[in-house]
Amino acid sequence: MAGLAQLKFAMGTGIFITAFIFAAFLALVLFIIQVIVAPLTLDFDVILLVALPLLFILFQYAIGPSIVKMSTHLRYLKPGENPWLESTVKELADKSKVPMPRLAVVPDNTPNAFVFGRTAHTATLAVHEGLLQNLNEDEVKGVIGHELGHIKHKDYAIMTLLSALPLVAYLVARGTMSAAWLSGRSSRERDQGGIEAALIIIAVLSFVVYFISQLSVMRLSRLREHYSDAYSAYVTGSPRSLESALAKITYGLSLSPKPPSGARAFYISDPVQAKQEIHEIMDKKEDYDLDHDGVLNEKELELAMEKEAKSMWKTVNTWFSTHPPTFKRIMLLHEVEQEMQSGKYTDDRVYAHV
Repeated sequence: MAGLAQLKFAMGTGIFITAFIFAAFLALVLFIIQVIVAPLTLDFDVILLVALPLLFILFQYAIGPSIVKMSTHLRYLKPGENPWLESTVKELADKSKVPMPRLAVVPDNTPNAFVFGRTAHTATLAVHEGLLQNLNEDEVKGVIGHELGHIKHKDYAIMTLLSALPLVAYLVARGTMSAAWLSGRSSRERDQGGIEAALIIIAVLSFVVYFISQLSVMRLSRLREHYSDAYSAYVTGSPRSLESALAKITYGLSLSPKPPSGARAFYISDPVQAKQEIHEIMDKKEDYDLDHDGVLNEKELELAMEKEAKSMWKTVNTWFSTHPPTFKRIMLLHEVEQEMQSGKYTDDRVYAHV
């Protein structure tokens, strides 16, 4: 698929920007240490400062899958336990030319699904019991196509590594701010004051880098969701299946009283964002219910989506989200569906609407 080059370029650009910001931040921190801190103390190990972030990133990459397993309480399926799910995943995995992932079920009544792992050969596709219970087979198939898109695009590995960078910057900020506070309390001598000032500068820079790099990672996360939505439409041949699935998932998640799992960034839809979206739509229900029958039909929902998509507040708010708004995802799939129905849709246009 020629369109995959566009995704690789977008991913590569996002990774480069985030890594460049972090590398520049690390270089600046080292410069401050060498100019201010090093002449005043011999206790600061520069090599350790460089090594610790790298070790932390590798550590998160290594233990990430174990954390997801423990936090979601998933159970791996035995061969033959769910023949339809196994055959459907196998069919779409073969079409996608990716290894068959391990299948797992999460004992949770909310409709959701996610993939995780270190490589395509060790990936796990997990579905919530609520997904299998509340969605029909076509809708579940659309969700599976989306999750296989993540495997094909290697999103799980890329996002696990990238998300460690803002976290490292945040930990440096908290650590240096605490160290500056302790340094200020312990002594007010000239040398100690210089170290305190240097630590405060590093802390402020760290918070700025954390904020910027976090926005960059979130943007990349939203982009990968759009690409996987488009891929699902391609591999299943039915954009409508995922459109319907996303609507049901968002509504179902909005009704859940349970707090979201720590793995929410991996999900096909973020429970916190789903609650907010449904709440905002319902607040404006009278504005969108044109025939005043108390129910928003498909045409009225489409109108609501178009208006919501033009909102500047919505646009700014999405900068701080790991997932695009559901209405934008459905609109993208609707565009793909219209192109498929026109007969102009070809393999090289898989990501044309992203």
